[in-house]
Amino acid sequence: MNLFLDASVVLAACGRPAGASRAVFDMSTRNGWTLLTSQYVILEITRNIPRLPVHAASDWARLRSMLVLVRDVWTMDRPAVFGPAKDRPVLFTAAAWAEVLLTLDRGDFGTVMGTGFYGLGVLAPGDFLERERAAGRLK
Repeated sequence: MNLFLDASVVLAACGRPAGASRAVFDMSTRNGWTLLTSQYVILEITRNIPRLPVHAASDWARLRSMLVLVRDVWTMDRPAVFGPAKDRPVLFTAAAWAEVLLTLDRGDFGTVMGTGFYGLGVLAPGDFLERERAAGRLK
C-alpha cells in the first residue's frame, strides 16, 4: 500500500520516537507499505526540523532514507473545493500517487479527514494504525 506522508507526520516521527507517526515508519517494511513524499513536503520538513529537539536532525537523516520521492502534482482534472492553497499540492500529490494520505494537520485537512478525497483515504497515523489493526492487516 502506498502511504503519502505529510510534513506533520514526518516531523512528529523525528520529534517523538514513541508515537504513531514513528510507528508507521517502524512497521512499514513488514506491512508492505511504501512511504511516499514529495519535494514540496521535504522543503517544509527542512524549514521546520530546526525547531525540534536536537535528536530530530539525526532521526530525520535516517527516516528520510525510508521515503520514496514522487513528483509534485499542482493541479487536478477534477473539481476540488479545498481552501488552504499551501496544502493543495500535498492533497493533489497524495491523490495521484497513494491510497492514503497520513497527516496530523486537522486544521487544514479536517474537512477531508476520515471522509477522504476522490478515493484517497486521509487519516491521522494513529487512526490509520487502528484501522489496519481492526482489519487484521498489521504484522
